[in-house]
Amino acid sequence: MSADPNGAAGGQSGGRAFSEAELQDLVASTDSGGRAPDNRGVALLIAAVAFLWSVFQLWIAQPQLWFAQYLPVLNSSQTRPVHLAFALLLAFLVYPALKSSPRNRVPLVDWVLALAAAGCAFYVFLFSRELAMTARSGLPTQTQVIVGSIGIVLLLEASRRALGPALTVVGAIFLAYAYVGTGWLIPDIIEHAGLSFTAIINAQWLDTTGVFGIPLGVSTAFVFLFVLFGAILDKAGAGNYFIQLAFAGLGALRGGPAKAAVVGSAMTGLISGSSIANVVTTGTFTIPLMKRVGFSSEKAGAVEVASSVNGQIMPPVMGAAAFLMVEFVGISYVEVIKHAFIPAVISYIALVYIVHLEALKKDMPALGPAASLSRMFLRIAVGFVVTGLAFTALVWAVQGLRAAAPGIADPLVLAAILVVYVAAVRLSARRPDLALDDPNAQKFTLPTVAEVFPTGLHYLLPILVLVWFLMIEMQSPAKSAFYAVAVMLVIILTQRPLKALFRGEDVMAATRAGIGDFIEGMIAGARNMIGIGVATAAAGIIVATVTKTPIGTELAGLVELLSGGNLMIMLLLVGVFSLILGMGLPTTANYIVVSSLMASVVVSLGAQEGLIVPLIAAHLFVFYFGIMADVTPPVGLASFAAAAVSGGDPIRTGFTAFFYSLRTVALPFLFIYNPTLILYGVDLGTAAGIGQAIFIFAVATFAMLLFAAATQGYFLAPSRMWESAALLLVAFTLFVPGFWLDRIQPRFEDLPPTELAAAFDHAAPGEGVRFVVAGPSFTTGAPTQLTLVHTVTGAEPATGRAEAAGLFLMPEGERLFMDEPMFGTPYQEKLSGFDFYGADRVEVVGLLSPADRMPRQVFYIPALLLLALVVMMQRRRQTKPAF
Repeated sequence: MSADPNGAAGGQSGGRAFSEAELQDLVASTDSGGRAPDNRGVALLIAAVAFLWSVFQLWIAQPQLWFAQYLPVLNSSQTRPVHLAFALLLAFLVYPALKSSPRNRVPLVDWVLALAAAGCAFYVFLFSRELAMTARSGLPTQTQVIVGSIGIVLLLEASRRALGPALTVVGAIFLAYAYVGTGWLIPDIIEHAGLSFTAIINAQWLDTTGVFGIPLGVSTAFVFLFVLFGAILDKAGAGNYFIQLAFAGLGALRGGPAKAAVVGSAMTGLISGSSIANVVTTGTFTIPLMKRVGFSSEKAGAVEVASSVNGQIMPPVMGAAAFLMVEFVGISYVEVIKHAFIPAVISYIALVYIVHLEALKKDMPALGPAASLSRMFLRIAVGFVVTGLAFTALVWAVQGLRAAAPGIADPLVLAAILVVYVAAVRLSARRPDLALDDPNAQKFTLPTVAEVFPTGLHYLLPILVLVWFLMIEMQSPAKSAFYAVAVMLVIILTQRPLKALFRGEDVMAATRAGIGDFIEGMIAGARNMIGIGVATAAAGIIVATVTKTPIGTELAGLVELLSGGNLMIMLLLVGVFSLILGMGLPTTANYIVVSSLMASVVVSLGAQEGLIVPLIAAHLFVFYFGIMADVTPPVGLASFAAAAVSGGDPIRTGFTAFFYSLRTVALPFLFIYNPTLILYGVDLGTAAGIGQAIFIFAVATFAMLLFAAATQGYFLAPSRMWESAALLLVAFTLFVPGFWLDRIQPRFEDLPPTELAAAFDHAAPGEGVRFVVAGPSFTTGAPTQLTLVHTVTGAEPATGRAEAAGLFLMPEGERLFMDEPMFGTPYQEKLSGFDFYGADRVEVVGLLSPADRMPRQVFYIPALLLLALVVMMQRRRQTKPAF
């Protein structure tokens, strides 16, 4: 999220809490546009455009709707321009140009800019056939170049309005670099001859690789539906339900409001991809209660920020960047969820523990009779197990029904969903609708789980449908989200009338209210998408420049030069780069820019060090640091929003939130060096794989709790310096036990390189063959080397696998040289960094076979002994229960 372009956040002065109207204006200014026209006709027009955008997105997601017979089915090169046309039209209508611009009316110049920008995008849709024959064949017309030029300028202006100046500046710099190519500001390694003006416009606007490339395609196909799902779910009342449920379950603990804020934000992260909206939605209730039990204004705001920002990494509905990973990494969304699950969950568990430690340090009271944190964790664990068993039973039941009666299985399942829904609404109707109590009231009564839980069971149905289609039916994210939205539309239209019917109230009035909720949800979903649509389009400028210029291929050499070839230093540079960019870019745009430039560099430099870094790990690394920018001072807008609620100082709030978020900073480094933390290479389809995943989760959670205790300076009692250092050492050992094993025993045994072809042929399917290639760099001519792992598949021939993979091996005595791999094979791309035509030859210098070593978990023993020593020392000073 960027700094507020209209200055809403910038006007916050430490010590003054914003009013509810000011807070909603802050959210609108950053997420959905701060302009609210007084003219009813203009306001209705903006609402109608937003509503039609949502209808359009539902239609292209499932074109078999009733009106499909009257409209053609559109392909992706047609839907993307329409998507951007809606986003640009609304961006100029709802985001004022300047802080001083009127917010109660749309100036004439904004009408002109809105129509011109939308027209330039719509032009690509109207003339898609002509563009295919001219511009996309390398022969753009003058009219097309003019339209593209105007479109790019207006897109950058819309980005400035909706997201702040950062993305506009970065996009302009990349355009200038593509045009100029050389100059004293451009390092020699990324110099190029420069592209013509026509070529730039063609690549950026008229082709499908720039503005209308993959990022905008993901926004069109996936992201909109998930944002719409969240907006409608929130409008139906799910956000309030999740907050109340969190307070009912955790409010009675020490520092209960803070723990409830963490869990509530995790649950509302299901329905909101915006850190700012999360902070304001949950913070207006949680922050006053946190202050009530003893948190300072800054710490209360920091807890809310740290928990709200992490909502974007919480499966199954993650931020927009998660859908981009599907395209960039080339894996399914289910795989992204699998890899993101453990880091996200242990991050939230650690934050709950952090606020528990804060409560212990300050001896904070509970809101009501005190409860046990360990007992609460046990209940949650039991709840997860019961839920998992129930879901597994449901899967077996549905699969059994389909096997027994395939013709009627799906109608029966649909009928069962409707029956369950009506029963859940009837159960909810027996209790009054949930309403948040005033957190500033003199007497505050905690709700109970028994009171809250039955009132919103029907909100779990669309989430269950989403998870079902994603995880069980293995449908695409777009189709899964469509079905979830369809269920949600039924709920928002019918829950009020059904409750009124069961309560004996006015059904017609409730029906009108339900229709109003539906319309408002559709409009809110579209307005929440304006910034994302503009951001993904503008970020496409960077992506196209990376592909059209040497910066994409040569940046690896530049970063390697800056880092001295050290992976850890390079990861630090990438993290800092992400944080700096993220101070002005929204998370999605930041992820697109940094992953386009740096993800492959992380993988290649890791390979040079002999460390195989999975591409998904590199992308998650960038993603994690991108969301941290919402926290980091001086621009982290989530911190400003929290300070606006708490009345605290925004800079101090930001620094405290960053300190609380150190666990989120540490996790990316840990799963780069230990990819099993993201379940990489773990087969969840087997009992052994599930057991391994449970073990990894348990150890990682325990290690993260120790890390939290070390950074907070409190475990069983206030920690001495050496005790905190010991806890950090224990946590590190539990996370990455292989680090110590590598110091004692080598990971691999060296075999003669000439045995590489035989190693390929003798490996069983699923086994990997690791080898090291050395030779001159294609770009600099300097010696370089690369570690590769070839995983044998069942489709490969019994013999001659190396040649079948595209490798040309030339043994000469005890040495094994290589020629350029066969064109079109994966190795042709992997080895493209070597110069196969220079004086120095490319050679296989190592064939590595896994060494027979002791289990790395052996190092858990000294780590646990050191932990026992810390526990023994702290027990002597302990004055209150640790949990």
